[in-house]
Amino acid sequence: MNMLATLQDAFSQFIIKKFSASDELIKQCQLILNTDQQRQAFGDLSTSAALIIAKKCGQSPMQIANECIKEFSHQFVKDIAIARPGFLNISLTDQAFSLLTQELFEQRAAYFKPGFPIPKTKVSLEFVSANPTGPLHFGHGRGGIIGDVLGNIFTFFGYATTKEFYINDAGTQIDKLGMSLVVRCQQILGIETAMPEDGYHGEYLKELAKQCISEHGNHVLEKSEEFFKQYAQDHLLSHIKNTLQEYGIVFDIFFSEKNLHTSNAINHIIDVLLQKKLIYEHEGALWLASTKFGDDKDRVVKKATGEWTYVAADIAYLKNKADRGFNNIIMVLGHDHHSYSTRLQAVRAALEIEAKLDIILYQLVKIKDNGKEVRMSKRKGTMIYLEDIIEAAGKDVARFFYLHRKADAQLDFDIELALKKTEENPVYYIQYAYVRITSIINNAIDLMPVIVNFNQQDALHITNNEHQLIKKIASLKNVLESIVEHYQIHTLTYYLVELAQHFHTYYGNVKIIDLADTQKTKARLLLLVILKRTLGIGLDLLGISKPERM
Repeated sequence: MNMLATLQDAFSQFIIKKFSASDELIKQCQLILNTDQQRQAFGDLSTSAALIIAKKCGQSPMQIANECIKEFSHQFVKDIAIARPGFLNISLTDQAFSLLTQELFEQRAAYFKPGFPIPKTKVSLEFVSANPTGPLHFGHGRGGIIGDVLGNIFTFFGYATTKEFYINDAGTQIDKLGMSLVVRCQQILGIETAMPEDGYHGEYLKELAKQCISEHGNHVLEKSEEFFKQYAQDHLLSHIKNTLQEYGIVFDIFFSEKNLHTSNAINHIIDVLLQKKLIYEHEGALWLASTKFGDDKDRVVKKATGEWTYVAADIAYLKNKADRGFNNIIMVLGHDHHSYSTRLQAVRAALEIEAKLDIILYQLVKIKDNGKEVRMSKRKGTMIYLEDIIEAAGKDVARFFYLHRKADAQLDFDIELALKKTEENPVYYIQYAYVRITSIINNAIDLMPVIVNFNQQDALHITNNEHQLIKKIASLKNVLESIVEHYQIHTLTYYLVELAQHFHTYYGNVKIIDLADTQKTKARLLLLVILKRTLGIGLDLLGISKPERM
């Protein structure tokens, strides 16, 4: 248990003993680190515990706060002040900051991980899951980075996490894909034919048709419809995988929807629901009685024509995940899937699946260049693809920019800003902080070789100048814990920008290398080592590189 956790535990035990607080109440009485400069007037830690307890005890918050000041004390607490209407503001001792610095240095990445055993939870994280009918477009980049970074953080915390891509390789869209490739091959071979309105108009199919003809000759049109469907799907899926790899995303599993059909998984699960009387027939079709479980309407699982719907495959896929032993099933989907969440929760209830199911919905992405939105048309095939963004801005910038806003808010991807190599670009700003720290440490070692062996004892010489930066570093633990609970991945990018700001401010105000004061220099360099590690952890979780020079 680290210093801050020890203090929190002591405060919680005091509240339990003094006010007979329940476990649920204790969870609300947390000590929050004040990491922003404007909040320094409110001490190092703040808590609204007195306001929360007052509601339970029927006393005024100020009365509760005064009782806390009189009776709670701790070796790491220098002072407690009250701010109306009853907030408690706690100032820490110099000993507390020295110990906190030692813990950060000694424990490294372990400091930011849970201080308790992780439950045996298997996490299924499904994201991107684009139809293999064309290259990934720029909008897929947002769902990709949300899922990938969330998976990185779950893994960092010790959860058994599986990243999964669901291949929609069954249904009419694959038939249209095969037909579209035939049309492109016909056009290249001189046969006059037009692409149907509902076909795939993108330029990528022209290139694929040329490749197909090159490999199979001018008699390729004699091949079956199935050949063209499989050829197009295989090559486009391979293209998608290559783009994902360039983007820094590696999936553990690519799951084929077609397998749900060929393995009889759909038939089996529909039979189960029939036995539960949750499937009924109406006008020749089979319907899932999902309104019994909160859905806004019942869903067709089998059309009157005998074809299974996407809903049927979704039911079988959810059951498949549960059967693979996943306790926490997370799906990252575009905002147009808002009804999908309700539907799947209904399916989960109908099948009595115990696993937790969470659906993260992300909003649209708009591409802006020189302040103007870039217009696209899927029907005309005029699209900006994810690979174009990666090529133009680089993997690091692409990943960061897609994440630098909360998922349920619209994102404007500013190409002009993404290409800047200045402090206006948040990726450059963070990486520059990382590089500058490396340069300072190397320069110090060259000037003062004696300091190369700094260790945790140097933390005893930390001064007030370092306290703000130490608190900001330590707060990464709270950021990651919150992400695991609430999935707000963008908070990690905000944190890293703010941490870089803290460093740049510190660097501008403090003389780090002081040849006349070895002890103070070693203490400050110790802090920079901790800071560099922390920035490195954050960049690793985001899948962004850590340059040694720029």
